[in-house]
Amino acid sequence: MLGAGTGTCGIVLPEATKEKVVGVKEGDALALPFGVVTWWHNAPDATTELIVLFLGDTSKGHKAGQFTNFQLTGANGIFTGFSTEFVGRAWDLTQDDAAKLVSSQPASGIVKLGAGQKLPAPSAEDRKGMALNCLEAPLDVDIKNGGRVVVLNTQNLPLVKEVGLGADLVRIDAHSMCSPGFSCDSAYQVTYIVRGSGRVQVVGTDGKRVLETQVEGGYLFIVPRFFVVSKIADASGLEWFSIITTPNPIFSHLAGRTSVWKAISPEVLEASFNTTPEMEKLFRSKRLDSEIFFAPN
Repeated sequence: MLGAGTGTCGIVLPEATKEKVVGVKEGDALALPFGVVTWWHNAPDATTELIVLFLGDTSKGHKAGQFTNFQLTGANGIFTGFSTEFVGRAWDLTQDDAAKLVSSQPASGIVKLGAGQKLPAPSAEDRKGMALNCLEAPLDVDIKNGGRVVVLNTQNLPLVKEVGLGADLVRIDAHSMCSPGFSCDSAYQVTYIVRGSGRVQVVGTDGKRVLETQVEGGYLFIVPRFFVVSKIADASGLEWFSIITTPNPIFSHLAGRTSVWKAISPEVLEASFNTTPEMEKLFRSKRLDSEIFFAPN
């Protein structure tokens, strides 16, 4: 996800014969499958940094828990490890030319273009199906004075099916609450706080609170399978972007109009809570017009 700035991303998908050149800006989300080759460019006249947040499944990485990537060029480029004989044979160059080409870029990772150098211009056609701007996409949930949600799934970003991950961007207003809820399709949630601040609580399947913390922009936390999470924003509101380990995530909420409580019969609630019919009626009468986000009273 693009956290800030505007720029260009070049993408070569596995087995593709031509790169896609995509213009990117703040709020863009891109689904990149295993084996993809990318380059990122922040224009010389840019007034801000180009900030790219990489979130994904690292369980199949060379080292589990870490992203596996390597550079094709530069001081630590993969071809610096091959002999000039092998490089020359692979690229059909003399060994002298191969040595010059491999060693000509002394920088590593991030390079600065020389005067007059230009990179390909982005293509609107290339962007189709590759990126979705979460700040401009139709809202899946929009609750006045509560919050808004955009869900990335196979419908609006088909590549997530190949990647095997879904995502959502959630923004809640000042002092609003996000209903306690969990992923009911056994997915993990990796949540990055984009901006704002607030409080987070996570409760495990044994009913014990496993996380209670204050968060702000730049924080990241993980919600394990079937753990229930809830958040309350401070005066600045709270915005977060979550990667979910299923391409079409489904959530179950434990408060609000669509919660499980509204579906369970009164007699079962009375027995479950060991309470009176009067208390059950009071409990059921609440949150009849609130779905996921609860504005402050």
